[in-house]
Amino acid sequence: MSGDAHHGRRRRPSKMYMVASDYKVQDHLEGTIRLQRGQLCVEQDGGGGHRAGRGDYLWVKVIDNGSVVKVERQVLSEVPSELAGLLEPVPELDLRVKLLSRPLILHRLAALPLGSEVRVFWNRSQSELAEAELRYRGPLARGSSAVYFGVQLKGWAAGRGTCNGNCKGRQLFSCPEACGLFLPVSELRLPRSSRGGSSGDHELHPSSTGTSPLNILSRAAESAAPQPLAVGQRVCFTQDECVQRGTVQFCGPLPGRTSVYVGVLLEHAVGSWDGYYKHSKLCSIPSPEFGALLPLSKVTAESRSERSPVAVTNPKPLPKLPALALSGKAALQPGSPPRDRPLIQAAMLVTAKKALQPPSCSAPLKPPPLATPKPALTPPAVPPNKPQAPPTSPPTDHNGFHNLPSPPMAEQRAEFGSWLEVGSMVEVNDPPLFGVIRWIGQIGGVSEPVAGIELDQELSAATDGSYLGDRHFRCPANKGLFVKLRNCRRDSRFPEPELPTNQVDRCNSIAFANWSSERVQDNTPPLTGRDARLAYEGFKKGIQGHLNSCYLDASLFSMFSCCSSFDWLLFWPTGPANSKSAQDLLRCEIVNPLRRFGYVCASKTMALRKLLKAETADSGFTNEEKDPEEFLNQLFLLLRVEPLLKIRSVSQKPQECFIYQLFPPSASASPSSPLLSPGSPLSPAAGLLRVASVQTLLESSFIHSGLKLTEAPSCLPLLMPRFGKEFKMFDAILPSLTLDITDLLDEALRQCSICQLVAQWECLQCYEDVDITPGRLKQYCSTCNTQVHTHKKRQTHKPTPLRVPQGSWEGPVPGARQLMDLFAVTCIETSHYVSFVRHGPGASDWLFFDSMADREGGENGFNVPQVRSCPEVGRYLSLPAEEFARLDITSLREPVRRLLCDAYMCLYHCPELSLYK
Repeated sequence: MSGDAHHGRRRRPSKMYMVASDYKVQDHLEGTIRLQRGQLCVEQDGGGGHRAGRGDYLWVKVIDNGSVVKVERQVLSEVPSELAGLLEPVPELDLRVKLLSRPLILHRLAALPLGSEVRVFWNRSQSELAEAELRYRGPLARGSSAVYFGVQLKGWAAGRGTCNGNCKGRQLFSCPEACGLFLPVSELRLPRSSRGGSSGDHELHPSSTGTSPLNILSRAAESAAPQPLAVGQRVCFTQDECVQRGTVQFCGPLPGRTSVYVGVLLEHAVGSWDGYYKHSKLCSIPSPEFGALLPLSKVTAESRSERSPVAVTNPKPLPKLPALALSGKAALQPGSPPRDRPLIQAAMLVTAKKALQPPSCSAPLKPPPLATPKPALTPPAVPPNKPQAPPTSPPTDHNGFHNLPSPPMAEQRAEFGSWLEVGSMVEVNDPPLFGVIRWIGQIGGVSEPVAGIELDQELSAATDGSYLGDRHFRCPANKGLFVKLRNCRRDSRFPEPELPTNQVDRCNSIAFANWSSERVQDNTPPLTGRDARLAYEGFKKGIQGHLNSCYLDASLFSMFSCCSSFDWLLFWPTGPANSKSAQDLLRCEIVNPLRRFGYVCASKTMALRKLLKAETADSGFTNEEKDPEEFLNQLFLLLRVEPLLKIRSVSQKPQECFIYQLFPPSASASPSSPLLSPGSPLSPAAGLLRVASVQTLLESSFIHSGLKLTEAPSCLPLLMPRFGKEFKMFDAILPSLTLDITDLLDEALRQCSICQLVAQWECLQCYEDVDITPGRLKQYCSTCNTQVHTHKKRQTHKPTPLRVPQGSWEGPVPGARQLMDLFAVTCIETSHYVSFVRHGPGASDWLFFDSMADREGGENGFNVPQVRSCPEVGRYLSLPAEEFARLDITSLREPVRRLLCDAYMCLYHCPELSLYK
């Protein structure tokens, strides 16, 4: 594709405006829309508004609230695009007006090199300023045009900031904790030595006397040298008649030089720069094929209309950098300037009238007579005095007009090609007319789907989005054309879109480079106490989620972040190569980095998921939702380790397993079931929640199934009795902080429930007896067993003998109990797993982890994991079940409610036995 062809189709950047005075707009769809002086707007019709509006009106989109309105041109004052990004974050409209009247100061702040000394407002009421160093300039989120300034506080203000240069998981710059701030341009002041005159000392604040009218930059300022670009900003440049795009990683003078160069991380592997200049590292480039160093004059900022990715046809690699590091002769040459689009030809006017005709018919299609006009569709009214934040995903990608909803046409549309949808760029007729589909639906008298197209250029036969009095979408006058959907073709000026991204392999792509984590070979112990909070708390902490991986992320964080009881998995002798690879990956790529740096990227867990997929031949491990027990069972089998649990049923051989599922008795199992017994911890008495503790559930499950543990486990994973969101057996489950398994062990000395001698009998019916503390294990010595079952109510009981260690046992049994401690809980709500982890001995030492707490970018964006302190958990876990049953469940706040109402798996351990294991 030639450079001329490319530039011929490029649209010029949309103009930016500021509202010069308060203004009201009457819109028949949205009612009265009020514009306030100082609000920013962006032109919406690609330059055709002056023709559509007869020179008096202009279609614009208000950045502050997202409204698209038609405004008198005299109300708007044009704003240079490089200043609009600076003004957008300023919240006070009057201050925006003042700032725009001082363009030289704005340009000075925008051109300050990173590392410059600045002053920032600390207390506006007292005009108190703090010393700081400029560390970052640019948007806080990808795709945003708002320019913020990241500063590191100095002097007395150091330590009074809000961050360490991290914003929602993105490390925009690095500084000590609580020394970083992100501020709009209105909160910065030039250092005293940088001011050129008294005008720089004037206070820019709405309360200042003497407001200046809106001014536009002079021609001298417009012709000045290009301004430096911000790190993280999207840019493009021309190479070999192809447009390349990327993200700025460095912008500034090279060491020993005065001219400004830009280091770009490219979208495609066409580069040849590794981020270094004469052995000095300028920025981080993951691979030289994705890096380019260019003079500032050769790079342009990507406009909003250019942000939709355009595939590069046959990209060629950049030439190797010469020794002079692109002094100017070696720099990439830009393409030719854009040319104006050719005017509509006469043949186009003829063919446009035939657009709605079937191929076999030459006569125009006559719709039926117009019936009673349909009422216009009215979207929900927007409160005029409450500006709304712009939506993250606007309804249209090109000019932001509010389109009326199209009726569902999925089945009919499929036969014409699934790519045809609202927003598709198409062409019709020959010579072609180009435009964008704004509406698809049925029109009276036409038996097949019709597309409403907004044309790139005006056409006398076109409308404003109406057809025979019915409005189907909105566009400037003489740009709306209705054609049969099957007469639409893909816009031939653009290459076909790339195939959908392979999300399984995407976490290993160059796009994830800034989210990667390191390999740690050295064995690293778990973090506890204050160290755990310092290492884990914050965004981009924990394990990054990707493609339905929360079941694995929550499980691994629970097992390894603050506890060593599962570390034996990392050193168990393995056999097959697949097992060794999985163990090395788990130890050196996931567990050790998590404990060392507090973060693991999604590519590491995806590698583990691929090993599980290869071992089980289940492709769902890489892209589908799974349950934690399914993952853990397959992980233990992959590592070829011994099972955690050995459980024996009555008169049967011990069975081995990794996880135990709690199955409490149903309410109909027995007329005296503890589920129905008043006063029981499981009782659903009137006015009380159905609450159970894990201790009670475990004992009930073992006693009713006739099960015993043949040996005390080092770790005990327990699955809660939960059968979907709509079929919870309990309103809440209280995870017992300490689990007593003494009476669940086989061939262990157990105390008689009455006299504390060695127990020799156990009775299931007594466990449920309402007269002798229902819901508690009952075991008796021979004497007490006879006495208890002499009662006429218990003569039908059938006690079973216990397996007692060989030898003679006299006197009371020693009071030592076999206890296990709770160290993590995994919870689920609406198919998403999170975890709570205990990181210290204190009651408030709890962390909450969510691998997908936030999102950066759209469908192809990144999940941002988060770990935060959750001290309130301890207060509820220490409550008895009977007292907790009296709480109002609606009064519980997140995330405590998720822990108590959505518990899925509780992890217990015995530290002494874990060390032995």
